[in-house]
Amino acid sequence: MAAANAPITMKEALTLPSIGINPQFINFTHVTMESDKYICVRETAPQNSVVIVDMNMPNQPLRRPITADSALMNPNSRILALKAQLQGTTQDHLQIFNIEMKAKVKSYQMPEQVVFWKWITPKLLGLVTQTSVYHWSIEGESEPVKMFERTANLANNQIINYRCDPTEKWLVLIGIAPGSPERPQLVKGNMQLYSVDQQRSQALEAHAASFAQFKVPGNDNPSVLISFASKTLNAGQIISKLHVIELGAQPGKPSFTKKQADLFFPPDFADDFPVAMQISHKYNLIYVITKLGLLFVYDLETATAVYRNRISPDPIFLTAEATSLGGFYAINRRGQVLLATVNEQTIVNFVSGQLNNLELAVNLAKRGNLPGAEKLVVERFHELFAQTKYKEAAELAAESPQGILRTPDTVAKFQSVPVQAGQTPPLLQYFGTLLTRGKLNAFESLELSRLVVNQNKKNLLENWLAEDKLECSEELGDLVKTVDNDLALKIYIKARATPKVVAAFAERREFDKILIYSKQVGYTPDYLFLLQTILRTDPQGAVNFALMMSQMEGGSPVDYNTITDLFLQRNLIREATAFLLDVLKPNLPEHAFLQTKVLEINLVTFPNVADAILANGMFSHYDRPRIAQLCEKAGLYVRALQHYTELPDIKRVIVNTHAIEPQVCSHFAWVLSSLCVCYFQHHKLFASYLFTMWLLQSLVEFFGTLSREWALECMKDLLLANLRGNLQIIVQVAKEYCEQLGVDSCIKLFEQFKSYEGLYFFLGSYLSSSEDPEIHFKYIEAAAKTGQIKEVERVTRESNFYDAEKTKNFLMEAKLPDARPLINVCDRFGFVPDLTHYLYTNNMLRYIEGYVQKVNPGNAPLVVGQLLDDECPEDFIKGLILSVRSLLPVEPLVDECEKRNRLRLLTQFLEHLVSEGSQDVHVHNALGKIIIDSNNNPEHFLTTNPYYDSRVVGKYCEKRDPTLAVVAYRRGQCDDELINVTNKNSLFKLQARYVVERMDGDLWAKVLSPDNEYRRQLIDQVVSTALPESKSPEQVSAAVKAFMTADLPHELIELLEKIVLQNSAFSGNFNLQNLLILTAIKADPSRVMDYVNRLDNFDGPAVGEMAVEAQLYEEAFAIFKKFNLNVQAVDVLLDNIHSIDRAVEFAFRVEEDAVWSQVAKAQLREGLVSDAIESFIRADDATQFLDVIRAAEDANVYHDLVKYLLMVRQKAKEPKVDSELIYAYAKIDRLSDIEEFILMPNVANLQNVGDRLFDEALYEAAKIIFAFISNWAKLAVTLVKLQQFQGAVDAARKANSAKTWKEVCFACVDAEEFRLAQICGLNIIVQVDDLEEVSEYYQNRGCFNELISLMESGLGLERAHMGIFTELGVLYARYRPEKLMEHIKLFSTRLNIPKLIRACDEQQHWKELTYLYIQYDEFDNAATTIMNHSPEAWDHMQFKDVIVKVANVELYYKAVHFYLQEHPDLINDVLNVLALRVDHARVVDIMRKAGHLRLVKPYMVAVQSNNVSAVNEALNEIYVEEEDYDRLRESIDLHDNFDQIGLAQKIEKHELLEMRRVAAYIYKKAGRWKQSIALSKKDNLYKDAMETASQSGDRELAEELLVYFIDQGKKECFASCLFVCYDLIRADIVLELAWMHNMIDFAFPYLLQFIREYTGKVDELVKDKIEAQNEVKVKEQEEKDVVAQQNMYAQLLPLALPAPPMPGMGGGMGGGYGPPPPPPQMGGLGMPPMPPFGMPPMGSSY
Repeated sequence: MAAANAPITMKEALTLPSIGINPQFINFTHVTMESDKYICVRETAPQNSVVIVDMNMPNQPLRRPITADSALMNPNSRILALKAQLQGTTQDHLQIFNIEMKAKVKSYQMPEQVVFWKWITPKLLGLVTQTSVYHWSIEGESEPVKMFERTANLANNQIINYRCDPTEKWLVLIGIAPGSPERPQLVKGNMQLYSVDQQRSQALEAHAASFAQFKVPGNDNPSVLISFASKTLNAGQIISKLHVIELGAQPGKPSFTKKQADLFFPPDFADDFPVAMQISHKYNLIYVITKLGLLFVYDLETATAVYRNRISPDPIFLTAEATSLGGFYAINRRGQVLLATVNEQTIVNFVSGQLNNLELAVNLAKRGNLPGAEKLVVERFHELFAQTKYKEAAELAAESPQGILRTPDTVAKFQSVPVQAGQTPPLLQYFGTLLTRGKLNAFESLELSRLVVNQNKKNLLENWLAEDKLECSEELGDLVKTVDNDLALKIYIKARATPKVVAAFAERREFDKILIYSKQVGYTPDYLFLLQTILRTDPQGAVNFALMMSQMEGGSPVDYNTITDLFLQRNLIREATAFLLDVLKPNLPEHAFLQTKVLEINLVTFPNVADAILANGMFSHYDRPRIAQLCEKAGLYVRALQHYTELPDIKRVIVNTHAIEPQVCSHFAWVLSSLCVCYFQHHKLFASYLFTMWLLQSLVEFFGTLSREWALECMKDLLLANLRGNLQIIVQVAKEYCEQLGVDSCIKLFEQFKSYEGLYFFLGSYLSSSEDPEIHFKYIEAAAKTGQIKEVERVTRESNFYDAEKTKNFLMEAKLPDARPLINVCDRFGFVPDLTHYLYTNNMLRYIEGYVQKVNPGNAPLVVGQLLDDECPEDFIKGLILSVRSLLPVEPLVDECEKRNRLRLLTQFLEHLVSEGSQDVHVHNALGKIIIDSNNNPEHFLTTNPYYDSRVVGKYCEKRDPTLAVVAYRRGQCDDELINVTNKNSLFKLQARYVVERMDGDLWAKVLSPDNEYRRQLIDQVVSTALPESKSPEQVSAAVKAFMTADLPHELIELLEKIVLQNSAFSGNFNLQNLLILTAIKADPSRVMDYVNRLDNFDGPAVGEMAVEAQLYEEAFAIFKKFNLNVQAVDVLLDNIHSIDRAVEFAFRVEEDAVWSQVAKAQLREGLVSDAIESFIRADDATQFLDVIRAAEDANVYHDLVKYLLMVRQKAKEPKVDSELIYAYAKIDRLSDIEEFILMPNVANLQNVGDRLFDEALYEAAKIIFAFISNWAKLAVTLVKLQQFQGAVDAARKANSAKTWKEVCFACVDAEEFRLAQICGLNIIVQVDDLEEVSEYYQNRGCFNELISLMESGLGLERAHMGIFTELGVLYARYRPEKLMEHIKLFSTRLNIPKLIRACDEQQHWKELTYLYIQYDEFDNAATTIMNHSPEAWDHMQFKDVIVKVANVELYYKAVHFYLQEHPDLINDVLNVLALRVDHARVVDIMRKAGHLRLVKPYMVAVQSNNVSAVNEALNEIYVEEEDYDRLRESIDLHDNFDQIGLAQKIEKHELLEMRRVAAYIYKKAGRWKQSIALSKKDNLYKDAMETASQSGDRELAEELLVYFIDQGKKECFASCLFVCYDLIRADIVLELAWMHNMIDFAFPYLLQFIREYTGKVDELVKDKIEAQNEVKVKEQEEKDVVAQQNMYAQLLPLALPAPPMPGMGGGMGGGYGPPPPPPQMGGLGMPPMPPFGMPPMGSSY
């Protein structure tokens, strides 16, 4: 069967190897697929990982490094479950992870091993152990819950599946086990069914099972079904069954009848068995999948077999339901992920045609809404209708596939049934059935709603709409609108009848919803019409609607100007303004016209509004000149100024400020009243003040808009017009815009008009921010000239920027009555003498006293000095000084008096201060100077007064008496001054005493500096006088330290000898003795030995080290000996003097271990190893054993080393010592001592020792060590070195190491000990990695037979692996080809086929190579090999199996060429196999070029059903050549894809009549009617000609044929043609021809038939006309009744009120002024009346 016509479609969804999955992991234990969403693969090489394949993105697998024994993906979400066995236990650790959230959901440690697990629901895991079954929920913290125990029939079974039903009340566990002994290859299946409610189990034999839910007719609740498949062996017979039974039948309800069916397995699949079962809930089909790839499809309800086929050539081990597709996924061993789905286009036809099961076909079509059963369903419907089974017919129509019966014809059919009294109308039965089944279509909804509306049951409509049972349409909305507008609006919205929705919203005045809805559905209503409609009734609503339009995306649909004009046409200025103000907020340039417009209309009508708009500043693009003119006309002069751009206009307005006041005052009154400040309305002064402030501010702001030149011009005009009145404005403008106008320009403007007042006010505001001295001076000048003395005083006091000299001169010239400004200037800027002179000469002594006493007493000395210069009386000066007293600064006062030699003037003042307790240094300095000058006992003052400054007074004394200067400097420790004065006056003794007493390092450094030319004189005085006189150790220490710091060693030695060696208080001083020796070491080494012998109280170790550093080794040795520092002494001998002999002699004398140890180390360094070992033994020193060992090994003195190591072992337990001792024994061949030593307790590292002995070829000693430590590997290698092969093999067996086996094996091969080598080799080749190395070793040495023998022996090993079988195959290919094929066939599953393929290719074993390619699924290579090496490799049956599996399409055509050349008799057989894979046109082309087209005729006949042009033409060509017109006609009828005209032209002149008839037939099929008729007439085939004319539908052809028959005298043909072409021929033509040619009798039957047909049509028209007239009469009567009802209401209501609207009629806007009623509508088509133009009637507002 062609795949295109099969009821089940198979396709390859994915191949796992193509996305990187290793084929070795494609098996049941590594691959899981819990649903159609994910595949999970667990890999263990090259590293442990889990691969998750999302079936929506199969080419993007997610790989994570995870180690686990099993991994399951959740059926619905990205949740991964992992299972891993805990090492050393039988427990499993279970974990659940959320991959998206990267978080662990939960985990649990299972106490027993889980042998199988599966997601049974998205929230529940099923866990199967050896004994029980558990359920584990992923929600919460719950642990696994035990559900049931496994039954005995599942013991020792491999569990392959576990499932639960949708209610989770039934569970089934499935396992498989080896078959019975009589047929072990037939796997046995066992099943355990468990009821959760009953807690009972039932054991059954089954291989696969699945649950389903099925709704049994008459039972509202679905039944739970289980379907299971089994294949058992009973009495030697294999029984294969499929069972479908109901679980937990519901009492009192119809139950499902148990079904069973046979599973037919072909003979080739006798041992095959079901491995999986999936049930399609979409189609209610059961899929049974077997291990070898068979698929069985059964109907769930009837258990009827539907289809069987093999879907995979490779074993299938895993399936999963494809829920949305109604099929399943299957994975085979090759890694193909196959998707099986129902072929919806063919399955119904297949069941009805191939299976001839019409009932099942109809059920499938209804169940799955499938095509193919339309004819059957329609026939069944008509049968039920004919039998008056309306309910069954309604159910059939409701369930009809693809709704083929849910048409207007069906509704009309039910409508036509007469209603029986007391019974439900069939139409209502039909609609009721549809409502229970689902949703009605548009026509059904309309007809049902018509019935409901007629019965006034609106609530039913509401319920059905709420339940979404009706399909909304515009017609349905029109119908419902007659009873409920709200419900109709909902229907319009659902039906997307946009115009009707907009009209409904407009009727309801919900204009905002119109915009929202229109935007949602993308509809553009007539916004202008809507706006006009709203304007008539609701101006504010119109504003809101217009604003909403302006905010629509893409801009307003109506131009803003048009909207504004609409408002203005109705004089709605405020509304127009409100709209424009809102839409013009963005202030865009394109809105300039509208901005001008809104200002114009308000300046004309509401100037205050325009003023507010301009004040807000929201517009900037309007016509400013136009608005300026309007503002001027409206009296808004300030606004006019702001908008004029020409200077004359501005001047004209600005100088007329007096005209602004009335309008502005009224404006302010309006503002105040709007603010409800009623109190201020009655106070004109306050209003005037407010106006003035506002005017001032407005004019100031206006000036800011002018250029600098224009502003200055306007300011001049204002000052010219009214200097006094406009001064405030000018000042304010100058203040505000001084930076733009320029300060200098403003100043010049004021100066031009000599307005110092304006200048004063202007500069006063600018002064704080200016640093210009000229500005500050002009302000002072203006303030002075305007009489602002206090401001002058303030500025002179606070400002830091005016020109002090210029200001001082101005103030002196101005001669202000108040001198304080001048005092401020002179005091701040140092003009005190000038100030004093000015005040003294102007007799302002009071200001002098005030300045000194109150302003700045600190400047009193300057005042006193100037007064002395001006020869002021001393009494005034003294009085002035005394009046200030302590506030007076003494130092500058003394300086001023001293400069003028009037110091005695201050005696009284100074003594007065001292008597008051003053400690001021300047007071006492001045007093001291007076005492020194008067020589009034100055030494007493200098030594006793603690307050004077020694430096100042000393300096004063230097020229008068140097000794007094020394006294003053000593008292103040003025070092530099004292040194200078003593050097200058040669007072070195005083200087030496002072320096020693000071003990100051810096002072010593200065006086001992080489730059000091008086250093020698000072040193002499220090050594001879100062230090001998001193009794202070600190002074001596400081002096010594200073000499050392100054690097004066000889002088220091001289000093120390005088102190230490001579009897003095410091002779035994420890530090001084150390210093003396150390100084000698540095400066005079020849004295050191003498000092060492004479002195005893010094630091021997430190001094000795210093001597060593100074290379005074003998002196150092003497020091160390003197202080018994023997180790240091011997170190000097060894390290510095380099005399080992003296060191040994010294060691013998002192006999100290430490000394001997030092000697030993030195001997070891010098290479005297034996002497060193002896010294170490004398020193009993084991610390240097590493160095001793290294030296002894280098010197090869192992006998001495043994003695040393025996000594060391007594002191320390060191592995190195024991190891070296063993090695030393080995080196001196004391093997018995080794054996004795290793038996004793020791800490030797025997492994390392053994390795070292082995490396140095001391094999006997190494053998002892390795044998003792049981290192069999090394022992084996050692024995190999000793040629002891048998012992080596025994040791290798104990070692059991691949490396050891290899070494022993290779040694045995080299020694030709092949028996022992084979023993070793069998232990090597079980390791995959070592096999190739062994093989190469044997082959390189030509031992081929021995190697093959070894490999053949290895085949029987328990651990034999693929490599052994493969390597033996390679060896057979190279050396024993006769055994190769047998080996391959026996062990094909255990071979590394790619490697063996390479070997066979190299050795040219083509038959074996082909077999290997087939086994490895390399079908392309297999086919190529067969064709390239056909003499050896070709086998027809084998080639057929191979060629259908190749992937390279070109090989198909290569195979065609191959068979054409070598086996043409079998080419059709091959082509039939390839029929589904090759391009038939290409095959035909190949055969045509080869000239053997007839050779493949059977093939072409078989594939002609594909309707390929090349095949059709080739076969037609063959049929023509063979004159087989029957087959040719059949081919033309069934297959129309060929050059029809070409074939017809080719055979229209054929000698056979039937061939020409076929040509006419072809012309007819091609629509060439004239040619076909002509050909038929030529061959007298009149019947064919008539049929062709009838089928053409061409009236002229038919009438021409009639004329032809008349011309030919064929009266019978004339009569026949009238009936054959009845629909085409006109009656008048027939009558005319028959009358003219005397054939009335032959035409009379036609005329009778024609008259009867047209009489029936007229009767129908008359009947329809009468019915229409009756309907019109009924409608007119209804309208009359309505009018009468209206008149009745009109009589009951007052005349002023309108009559209430009737249902279905539009309400008017007033009494009697509604629009005329709409014209009558077409009511005969079931449509409700529609108002004109599709809009509801609206009342008129005019």
